[in-house]
Amino acid sequence: MFDLIVKGGTLPDGSTADIGITRDRITAMGRLEGAETGQVIEATGDLVSPPFVDPHFHLDATLSYGLPRINASGTLLEGIGLWGELKQIVTQEEMVARALDYCDWAASMGLLAIRSHVDTCDDSLKGVAAMLEVRDKVKDYIDLQLVAFPQDGFYRDPTARANTIRALDMGVDVVGGIPHFERTMADGAASVRELCEIAAARGLRVDMHCDESDDPMSRHIETLAYEAQRLGLQGRVAGSHLTSMHSMDNYYVSKLLPLMAEAGVAAIPNPLINIMLQGRHDTFPKRRGLTRVKEMQAHGITVGWGQDCVRDPWYSLGTADMLDVAFMGLHVAQMSSPDEMRRCFDMVTHQNASILGLDDYGLHVGAIASLVVLDAGDPIEAIRLRAARLTVVSRGRVIARTPRGDATLELPGRPVAVRRRHPVA
Repeated sequence: MFDLIVKGGTLPDGSTADIGITRDRITAMGRLEGAETGQVIEATGDLVSPPFVDPHFHLDATLSYGLPRINASGTLLEGIGLWGELKQIVTQEEMVARALDYCDWAASMGLLAIRSHVDTCDDSLKGVAAMLEVRDKVKDYIDLQLVAFPQDGFYRDPTARANTIRALDMGVDVVGGIPHFERTMADGAASVRELCEIAAARGLRVDMHCDESDDPMSRHIETLAYEAQRLGLQGRVAGSHLTSMHSMDNYYVSKLLPLMAEAGVAAIPNPLINIMLQGRHDTFPKRRGLTRVKEMQAHGITVGWGQDCVRDPWYSLGTADMLDVAFMGLHVAQMSSPDEMRRCFDMVTHQNASILGLDDYGLHVGAIASLVVLDAGDPIEAIRLRAARLTVVSRGRVIARTPRGDATLELPGRPVAVRRRHPVA
């Protein structure tokens, strides 16, 4: 007897299977005809995927666009300045409310795991307290990891070091940093070293905003890889953004990529935000700032797409749709072959889950029973359509439904209904 059966869905690898769920676990896969169940979700012809995962977000700032004013220049630095103004006047209750609104969006889009950076450059740490409250409120349906993020610089801000440690003591999960925002390259490297030592001593993961710059000499990823290897943090460290690599000398990159692979450092580019914020000092040709995704993957480096921002001081758009992120990443990284497009889908599911270290993730017996039924036939079509999430299941419970995206026509001699689904050749 199952509590729920998802019947006849197409899995990302192209196979079909019924999925039997008991309580919060997948307990059977295959042909389950005639099995007793409390509920059936008919998924024949539709893609059934593990939930989407976002490895890089800023939940404390989300949905605050226009407060206290709009980012007129559209630059990263003005966004940081705006956030500095906003965090002085925003209340903990407002942060909680906006973050919960975003988590509602995420749940409706099948985004059931999020790693969010939370600013620790605030003596009150109200943002940390707010996000810890949100993490507790959504824990039954969204896995929320929090990163202690010294937004204004671990050394550059005089209280950031103490407040970052306080945040970790309060229960924040991951150690963050922003070495390229320190006053000097030497301070940046020193911050990477100390933050990695803090993570190693506490048994925590590391996720640093690293080299989010057009400056090809911003090379803190090299230090991050070295420290990951020195401290035995392989597989527990990620470098987010890495946009300076877009502009680095090819010879230097040929040395850097094997070092990252050897150190087990993952990369998290954020295509929507990176291409919006980078290259602002260029005329033409204008750099778009996306890091070297395909080259890193060719070296065996784990790479996952991140959302980064939605309706905040840095970015005015966004809907919590990781397929939108994959769609943009696919274009900017020129990942156009069928295998590369499928890899983009994997980057917002399995690769991101690996970066977060999620246990029991996926579609297999024994996994947590969280999945999404999509109005698409395969991963490529899902990205092309940014497909409707017909049903979202979290821990064995249906939490969201969306109707199919069909349209009706009133054209003589043409079909009454239009579906934009189209099989891959």
